[in-house]
Amino acid sequence: MAPGVFCVSLLTVIIAQSVECCVPHSIQAQVPVEVRPGYVISQVPVTGCHIQGQWLTSSDPHFAMRSDGTIVTVDVTTVTAEGRSFWVRGRDGGGRRWRMEVHLSPDLEQEHIQVPMRVPFNVPAHKGVPKGPSEVLRRSKRRWSPLPFSIIEQDIPPFPKDVELVGSDSTVNFTVYYIISGSGVTMPPEKLFSVDRDTGMVRVHYPVDREQYPKFVFTAQVFDRRSGKETDRPLDITVLVEDINDNAPTFFGPLTFSVLEQCKPGTEVGEVKSTDKDEADTPHTKIRYTLLTGGQFFTIGSHSGLITAKTSTLDRETQVVNAVTVEIRDMDGAKNGLFNTATATITLLDINDNPPTFRETTYKATVKENQADVLVLRIPVDDKDEEKTPNWNARFVITQGNENGNFRIDTDPETNEGLLYVIKPLDYEKGKTVKLMISAQNEAPLVGMAGTWLSIPVDVSVGDEDEGPEFTPPNMVIRIKENTPNGTLLSTYTALDPETKSSKGIKYYTKFDPGSWIAVGETTGELRVANTIDLESPLVTNGAYTITIKAVDESKKSGNGNITLLIEDVNDNVPMIVPGTYLTLCEGEDGQMGSVTIEAEDADLSPYARPFNFMLPEGHDGKWRLRDIQNGSAVLEQVVEMARGVYTVPVHVTDLQNKGGVQVLSVRVCQCLGGECVAKRSSVSVGIWGVLAMLLAFLLLLLLCLLFVFYCTTKGEKIYMEDCSGGMLLKSNTEAPGDEVKSAALLIVPSTGVAVDTVDGSVKGAGLVGLLDQNGAGCPAPGPPLIGQKTINLNRESSRRDFLTAQGQSSFYSTGQYGGGNFYTDTTFLKQSQASSTLSALHTWKTNGLYLGKKLVYFADESEERFADDLARAYGYEGEGSPAGSVGCCSDFGDQDNLDFLDSLGSKFKTLANICMDKEEEI
Repeated sequence: MAPGVFCVSLLTVIIAQSVECCVPHSIQAQVPVEVRPGYVISQVPVTGCHIQGQWLTSSDPHFAMRSDGTIVTVDVTTVTAEGRSFWVRGRDGGGRRWRMEVHLSPDLEQEHIQVPMRVPFNVPAHKGVPKGPSEVLRRSKRRWSPLPFSIIEQDIPPFPKDVELVGSDSTVNFTVYYIISGSGVTMPPEKLFSVDRDTGMVRVHYPVDREQYPKFVFTAQVFDRRSGKETDRPLDITVLVEDINDNAPTFFGPLTFSVLEQCKPGTEVGEVKSTDKDEADTPHTKIRYTLLTGGQFFTIGSHSGLITAKTSTLDRETQVVNAVTVEIRDMDGAKNGLFNTATATITLLDINDNPPTFRETTYKATVKENQADVLVLRIPVDDKDEEKTPNWNARFVITQGNENGNFRIDTDPETNEGLLYVIKPLDYEKGKTVKLMISAQNEAPLVGMAGTWLSIPVDVSVGDEDEGPEFTPPNMVIRIKENTPNGTLLSTYTALDPETKSSKGIKYYTKFDPGSWIAVGETTGELRVANTIDLESPLVTNGAYTITIKAVDESKKSGNGNITLLIEDVNDNVPMIVPGTYLTLCEGEDGQMGSVTIEAEDADLSPYARPFNFMLPEGHDGKWRLRDIQNGSAVLEQVVEMARGVYTVPVHVTDLQNKGGVQVLSVRVCQCLGGECVAKRSSVSVGIWGVLAMLLAFLLLLLLCLLFVFYCTTKGEKIYMEDCSGGMLLKSNTEAPGDEVKSAALLIVPSTGVAVDTVDGSVKGAGLVGLLDQNGAGCPAPGPPLIGQKTINLNRESSRRDFLTAQGQSSFYSTGQYGGGNFYTDTTFLKQSQASSTLSALHTWKTNGLYLGKKLVYFADESEERFADDLARAYGYEGEGSPAGSVGCCSDFGDQDNLDFLDSLGSKFKTLANICMDKEEEI
């Protein structure tokens, strides 16, 4: 045989063997993917077994066993890539039982030929093996053996233990050694398996848990000892771990259930769930459920674990929670099976199977008459159902004795007691005792029993009290026609004392009569008409008018009675045209006549009202006619064309009883637009163009006013002076001296000054003086003024006189225009940046007024020649030095009698003083 070519044989592997019989635990065979009937799978080795009386069976109906141990296919069978397994069971003559597992795997490389039947490798020939050309025998390339085998989980020591011998056909030609690798060898769990390098014996070294490692697959290789080369292809070896019952079943899922009390037998309560880690679909995981306690009320499905009610007598009021003990045992409940127990809690849910019960057989209460809205009795009840639920909450009902509605009963939400109230006063004279029947119920309907709601009697005693008079009846109804004459007797309404049943000593008064229509007799109770009764009055509601009468006995006790007048209508009103007698009639279009609808109303009721009759009285002018007369309206229409204007039209209107009269209408004929007269529309509304025109006129007027104010405030107010550093003259309207004139600012001037007279603080005459600057310019320089010999009050704001104000001070003199060669100075204010000085020259008011008028005319003149007069004039020498200081010191002086400062004013001032003195002499 050439190297690398392996013999093909079916190897039966013996995993373990009993002493009496040599049957292996399992065998494996390679078969075609499709196995035909009659195909011989293998043969069970029964060497050493007692053949007599032995019987063999297969767990798979597709395969049959012959008495010699041959496994034969019964019908066409397919073997998938995952393989196929079944059990072969047997019993020898001594009654000993054994079992062998057969694993089939598909041989995808095999070639099928029709050859005479051969006995498989390592299986001895037997006379029972079928022979013939019709039987198929597989032929394939030779492989080394063995095929997959199994070990027992959690096997007991000693270890190591021999598991299986692997061998290769290459041992015929080579001296080989074996090695294995993979799961359980070089991979976790490591070093579980090993192989004898020389013999190929696989050994296991320690126990293994099937629940952790159900299967091992490792690779076996064979090598030449001399060359170290593989002499055969690697072989994958599968080791199955056979399960033992080493795990007890366990519970999972909830063990708390609930069910309604008094439920029917068979009602599902809940399902107990469990699991087992052992191999599925084996007796090791077949669990049986059993109730160890609670079996008198519940049952449990032996394999489903479903708990159901066993009886209908479950009572929550007896036991709310029921605890049952459940046992789960594998091996289908066998005694050698493993088990666990747990307690399942079953809570009974409440139903309303208990009505409220009273603690007493009867109840009594007392209440005074004429009392209302008072609590008279508390009625306690007991209920066995769950508290604060509709099955426990009580609801009380008065089933008898409350026909007049005097009582009401409620429930106290906290105590569940019944609360009996009197809501309508009781009358001792009508009944000293009231007998009630009260039933106690629940919010939820009563179920689960044939019982009914319970009731008890309640006796309420009424206490007597001294009461006021009572009218009989308490409410009287009187029918009366409106407009009944005053003084008419309608009826007599009297009251009785409840205790004496007499009306003696009782007086009657009107308590409520808004229209004062009825008068009541004080001692007799007679009701007479006092004023006109009108159905159409706003005091009447739906034809009824209510009056209240008060009765008072001798003990000042009182009682009230009500009278309702049902007023019958009479025909006391005539139809009236509404909304008024002034109507608007629009001119017709396209030759049609205009018309207007008139309507009428009558305050009376039927049959004294509609339908109304409209007609024109006899002798009318013939310009109008009535048409389309309806129930309460008619159409007034033109007969001839009329000019626009207002016309009077008489119309006769009567009701159904022909009561009415003539009413004169004022009809305005006009051209209409949108249902209104055009003139009327235009008189009461202003169009958008009218509004815009008014707004434009207002804006123009406002603009003219602004222009006029601007012109008046700017014309001739500012007159600028040449060579005066921007000075300008401003007009002042001050016309009288101010309060400052009376100040104590006094100046003492020498006798050589200008003569002045002072009367009552006003200046009658003054010389006008000015100062020129050191350069002789026309603009003034600051300095003290020269004033006359007498004391003068100075005022910078002399009220109600004209003055000129300039930023500088200007001095002028003239021999022509101002006349006489006199020198004059305007009253001015000097306004400088840091210091301001004022030079005031005073004159009489008359002279000052004339001068100011001429001056204003002069400055308002547009002629350029006037500036020729504004020139500086040379003055004679007036001396040197001036002790006066600046102009600012002119207000007050420490020494008013000291006039030495006049000697230091300079030559220019002395020249000016001489001119002024000459002028005074001339005057």
